[in-house]
Amino acid sequence: MAKQIKPLSTAQISRIKPQEKEYSIGDGDGLFLRVMPNGTKSWIFNYIHPTTKKRKNIGLGKYPEITLASAREKKREMRTLVAEGIDPKTHRDNQLVSAQIAQTSTLLAIAREWIEVKKHDITPDYADDIWRSLERHIFPNLGNLPIDGLTAPIVIQNLRTVEAKGALETVKRVCQRLNEIMNYAVNCGRLQSNPLSGIKFAFKKPKSTHMLTIKPEQLGELMRAMSLANIKHVTRCAFEFQLHTLTRPVECARAEWNEIDFENEIWTIPKEKMKKNRDHKIPMSPEALKLLEFMKKISFGQKYVFPSDRNPGSHLNSQSVNMALKRAGMEGILVSHGLRSIGSTALNEQGFNIDAIEVCLSHVDKNTIRSAYNKAEYIEERRQIMNWWSNYIITETKNYFSLATCPILIK
Repeated sequence: MAKQIKPLSTAQISRIKPQEKEYSIGDGDGLFLRVMPNGTKSWIFNYIHPTTKKRKNIGLGKYPEITLASAREKKREMRTLVAEGIDPKTHRDNQLVSAQIAQTSTLLAIAREWIEVKKHDITPDYADDIWRSLERHIFPNLGNLPIDGLTAPIVIQNLRTVEAKGALETVKRVCQRLNEIMNYAVNCGRLQSNPLSGIKFAFKKPKSTHMLTIKPEQLGELMRAMSLANIKHVTRCAFEFQLHTLTRPVECARAEWNEIDFENEIWTIPKEKMKKNRDHKIPMSPEALKLLEFMKKISFGQKYVFPSDRNPGSHLNSQSVNMALKRAGMEGILVSHGLRSIGSTALNEQGFNIDAIEVCLSHVDKNTIRSAYNKAEYIEERRQIMNWWSNYIITETKNYFSLATCPILIK
């Protein structure tokens, strides 16, 4: 006849003292309280393995974190598994592995993997912009959901609040980015298919808006407005430099002195800063070089050509020229990115080679450049274009102040 074990009580457990060696006290039905020499008390469930028929122990946790009642409940669960032919320890290990896999298969975890791959094809600023949009609109509510539990209705409901604010362009971009993440998961074998492929059709389409710009013949009016406005020297110079070089606002703001080759009169923007992830060489016109000479008095020896006013170790904010245009009364008429459009219009009207113009604007993809072009001649052709463009600007704005023609002397 099997030995009867008297069940433990909470009061009895509290009186149990450690001994020189560890020992166990039974509660019955395979549940034991193990007492260590240092006084630590832990619950143990002893059972017969359903396959090997050997006795095994599995820990259920420490006392008093795991109470007597909780230990008995865990024991009952283990007994049920054994009766069903399942080893409790193997079952628990599998659950832990499944939980770990689930933790690394959340939308946030997959998105982190995806952005690390994406970063190789885009600029750091663009990568930051992508991640910020997801942090703001997706991760707070959906980041911890398992990737295979993400459905179109869940995502659509989450983005309805963004749509309600009228931020339709944001909704469109977020949908695109989510689809890239889901396609990445499919390609990596984490999903069978992408359930979000058509979510963009659940939202209103953003109305296409034209870039705010002006006609080339209105350059004089622009320079007059900028001359009358109260604008800091660095911002004013950045405005003119961006206009003469046809660069994007962020490319101009982040220009570095070590990128300027004064001997060959070329500014090389490294691929890490470019949308196409390729170096962009810009032949410098005499007027663009004069603007750099002006900036030498202010920032030469520092990292950036156009330093931040608050932090000289950093660069000018890419929106500074935009703000200057607003102060000059150009709000709703022209944005800094629109300066490129003025140049594009003037150059195309002049009849320059379309391919060369596109390269000047860093629009052209390498596969569309005609193979007949000799690279050396191509740079020289673009130099002629940039020289013509700077001369056109000076001619159209000759009645108004320009740092490219009459720089202020700064000691």
